[in-house]
Amino acid sequence: MAESVLPAIASGHPLVTEAAASTLRSGGNAFDAIIAAGFASSVVEPSLTSLGGGGFLLAKPSDGQCVLYDFFVDTPGKGLKPSEMSPNFFPVTVQFPGCSQVFNIGPGSVAVPGNLKGFVELQSKLGCLPLSRVLEPAIEYAKNGTRLNYHQAYFLSLLEPIMLFDSYGKEIFLKDGSFLKEGDTFKNPLLARFLEKLSKDPAQTIKSFYNGDIASSIVKDMRSKGGLLTCEDLANYTIIEREPLKVDFSGYTLFTNPPPSFGGFYIALALELVSKTMSENATFGSFDHLCTLALSMKEVERYRKESNSNLTWPENRWFDNALTNVRKTFSRGTTHVSVCDSNGNFASMTTSNGEGSGYFAPGTGIMLNNMMGEDDLHPQGFHSSPPGIRVASMMSPSLLFEKERVRLVLGSGGSKRIRSAITQVIINSCLLGLDLKEAICNPRIHLEESILQIEPGFENQVVKRLGEIFKINLWNQIDVYFGGVHAVDPYGHQAQGDPRRGGAAKVLT
Repeated sequence: MAESVLPAIASGHPLVTEAAASTLRSGGNAFDAIIAAGFASSVVEPSLTSLGGGGFLLAKPSDGQCVLYDFFVDTPGKGLKPSEMSPNFFPVTVQFPGCSQVFNIGPGSVAVPGNLKGFVELQSKLGCLPLSRVLEPAIEYAKNGTRLNYHQAYFLSLLEPIMLFDSYGKEIFLKDGSFLKEGDTFKNPLLARFLEKLSKDPAQTIKSFYNGDIASSIVKDMRSKGGLLTCEDLANYTIIEREPLKVDFSGYTLFTNPPPSFGGFYIALALELVSKTMSENATFGSFDHLCTLALSMKEVERYRKESNSNLTWPENRWFDNALTNVRKTFSRGTTHVSVCDSNGNFASMTTSNGEGSGYFAPGTGIMLNNMMGEDDLHPQGFHSSPPGIRVASMMSPSLLFEKERVRLVLGSGGSKRIRSAITQVIINSCLLGLDLKEAICNPRIHLEESILQIEPGFENQVVKRLGEIFKINLWNQIDVYFGGVHAVDPYGHQAQGDPRRGGAAKVLT
């Protein structure tokens, strides 16, 4: 008798998980559910994602192969003269508890958005419910409001200057002149009305946003405020189907986001190194475990710099050198949803608005992205690529197989930390034998430039030994900085959200 799969969801917010769950209960499949979650996320996780951002969906239909749907952003500026390519964008510093990171916002940071078109087209292609049913939770959340939980209030506080950049931002994020805090009700009435229009007439609403009245209003603002987004950019935006990157290691196979995006490629390199260098007897939190992991991160970063981010698999001699380097020592706003259903459909989707540009598309309640202002997405420099190029990303929605069976549906938010977070959860689960909750909730490390960032919870003696090899920064709390992995174990009937991002999971019985 074939093993059963119970429907399950893991996301970054209880209301996002409930949106997906209610869609499954109404007869929707995993793809209906994940798109319902995507729309809901755009309402209740406004600091992390938006219909004005971009994303990726890794889909495994019950009767088909894995497909990666790329609806991430494009570089803007089609039809502009060189003299008009002078974007208006400026830096803001986000201060995490243990370090800071600089992002750029403003009209000049806006890339061509893909989430809205991606959600609608992929639900039509893969789902089985009417779009109007899929949109119901998001419309309710936007219209009636939701209470800000601790995590969403914290994320918003990090990005307060961005949220208040636009007059509409001030309207929805201020209450009696003060910025929203935990427990306050957050509403987005313009977004509610936009979603209602989308529910009633999807084709016309999408046309208006990408090739009609809304598009014209956006572009008019861009011309007057120093943005590069044009009517031609919006009208020509398309979703791309890609063959996932396939990585075999230690009896497992990982399907993840392929080039031109960065994240999946670097996860693959790290898994290759760790699986071949870490002792079979290593335990979580041991010096063997953490030092192998950190040195592998260092080698992957070395390859990224030496190859100038050229995503071609290294030659064997690079691996030989990297493996030697590892062994010898022993002498930004993003959210993710994972869903499976009882029919054997699996869906992993990561979306992002960056940190947001601060600019809202007129009359929609939709803040557009700041992907042209994120340095990790533009290793050759800001605005160095010509218009109409799909921007690469660290986002890596993934499916992990053990033989022919899906072992994990997973992905993460977290800017540069996405690849290290996903890598660690996979290693924890597959190589160290941790259960799903431990694999996600246990402390993490991340190598940022030459500094090893370490969450609290590891043994003092191990941290001290790491300090003899690396410059270290020991945090005093687990934090959103270290990613947010939300995962489902379909056959183990488990789902787990990441507590760093207020994750919420549910298995339907």
